[in-house]
Amino acid sequence: MTTGYVERTITLMRGIDAQELLPHAIRLLSDGEPVALDRLAAAIGWAGEDVEAALEQQTSAERDRQGRLVGLTLTLRPTPHRVTIDGRTLYAWCASDTLMFTVMLGRPTLVESTCPQTGQPIRIELTPAAVLGLDPPAAVMTAVRPTGRLADVRATTCSHGHFFSSAAAATDWTREHPDGYVHPVAEAFRLDRQVIERLGWEAR
Repeated sequence: MTTGYVERTITLMRGIDAQELLPHAIRLLSDGEPVALDRLAAAIGWAGEDVEAALEQQTSAERDRQGRLVGLTLTLRPTPHRVTIDGRTLYAWCASDTLMFTVMLGRPTLVESTCPQTGQPIRIELTPAAVLGLDPPAAVMTAVRPTGRLADVRATTCSHGHFFSSAAAATDWTREHPDGYVHPVAEAFRLDRQVIERLGWEAR
């Protein structure tokens, strides 16, 4: 399924509780350190209590014992999707996120993941403009795009987003997600870049 991916992804992003925080949180988290809420509030121009309330709405948001933000799509905690930015190792909640970060941050990104079907390592070299390297070349990205408000975006959406070593390796996933999307990585990047640009979240 390919029809409407960009529109449905934009609708999904706009339906995420605390979505206004996302671009600011991702840019701050890309420094590789927990983000104090007053820093996030200053970045977005909100009062601290409004940031706190927004994060409370998004149950996926990861906080440390001091209450600092450590994960909101980009995370400091290990996941199957590793992202290297400026020599720092970070992680992503889902495959699609990894393709969006380079556009949002304006920096080259190395993505490393593992095919959940074959166990084969997957490596993607990205710039904000293009996929520079892909191993294996036939790798694909999967995604689901539910509608409505998303108070737990990680469980509802991100847990279904993977990189597979090939379309054939994603056959079982496709059968289990008949309304899902399976795109070659280069095509997925092109579409996700459109999403970020349409939202106005690209690096300036």
